[in-house]
Amino acid sequence: MVGSLLASQPAVAAEAQGDLIGVAVGRVDRDRGWVMRLTLHPQWRGRGLGSELLAQLEQRLVAAGARRLTCVLPEGETGTQALLNSGFRPRADVTWFDKVENLRAEDLQATSALGGVIPPANLWSKVQGMSREKAVIERRIVQPLARPALAKEHGVRAPRAVMLFGPPGTGKTTFARAVASRLGWPFVELFPSRLAGTSGGLASGLSAAFAALGRMEHVLVFIDEVEEIASDRAQGAEVGVVNELLKSIVGFRERDERLLVCATNSIGRLDPAFLRHGRFDYVLPIGLPDDQARRAMWHRAMMDAGAELDVDRLVEASRGLTPADIEHACQQAAAASFDRTLVSGTRSPAGTADYLDAVGATRPTLDDATVAAFQQDVERYERA
Repeated sequence: MVGSLLASQPAVAAEAQGDLIGVAVGRVDRDRGWVMRLTLHPQWRGRGLGSELLAQLEQRLVAAGARRLTCVLPEGETGTQALLNSGFRPRADVTWFDKVENLRAEDLQATSALGGVIPPANLWSKVQGMSREKAVIERRIVQPLARPALAKEHGVRAPRAVMLFGPPGTGKTTFARAVASRLGWPFVELFPSRLAGTSGGLASGLSAAFAALGRMEHVLVFIDEVEEIASDRAQGAEVGVVNELLKSIVGFRERDERLLVCATNSIGRLDPAFLRHGRFDYVLPIGLPDDQARRAMWHRAMMDAGAELDVDRLVEASRGLTPADIEHACQQAAAASFDRTLVSGTRSPAGTADYLDAVGATRPTLDDATVAAFQQDVERYERA
């Protein structure tokens, strides 16, 4: 309402003997005029003042280009009778939808300046399968951040920093984006190679980036392959960079409603100080998709293909493949069907045989030794 007044939108005030006794404020949006507020002094209610204020406001709204006038009021709110008296008609066939945005204009500007994005609102539902990982992340990360008052009642401290570890291609980045989507927060990924190119080098770039992030009200910050900048200092890692990152994490943790997610393919390479309690609240493994997860992925592929597939055979055939491997196989099968359509001139959707051929031709990202090493890392490092 203040913004409308500052923009010289239509408004009417009434006074009696020098006292303000009524106000009506409107706003014009293209051809629709909004009655934003109708307020009367209690002693002047029921005396026709509301109807007179509305009549005066209506004239100004129409003069400003409005052709349809609308007002939304809670049931029983002052002004209801004045609206009825002035020819407004209530509608019972309308359901009010409301959404509170977590973003401020300055957060959007900072997100853009840091190369971040606002993820679509449905990414969490698109994470197929991975039920165990989703359940842990939902309980430990999403819910305490999404419902801070309830978490506080139970003595639960919302997480500030989380480490995801696992082999390449298992979906760590996907999970980080999905959490930002679930919370409705900006997603800002910090790229060490890009920060290293700033004046002063990587340590200076990290300091400047975290200083900018510190001014944001809500944000999920993601650093992938963090072992590249936080490897063990005893093994020759650049001490200044590791120290700067550790210091930045401490500062980042001082405010609520922000989350740092780091991901690594080689958790054993990280500096021991990096994983101490007080820096990362949880250390969570993201491994190969289980049968349920692969089944969900193939059901999605079946919907995309628009054809019936033998999902059971595909689930079994894709055992040992990462989500990235399965996505690659799906694209190969789709490309094969596309080529057939181009040659024959008749649409030929991909079938089970196409997908089985594509799976058979896909070289797994992970070998048995890598999977075994990951299981050892889970036993040693997981903190959920």
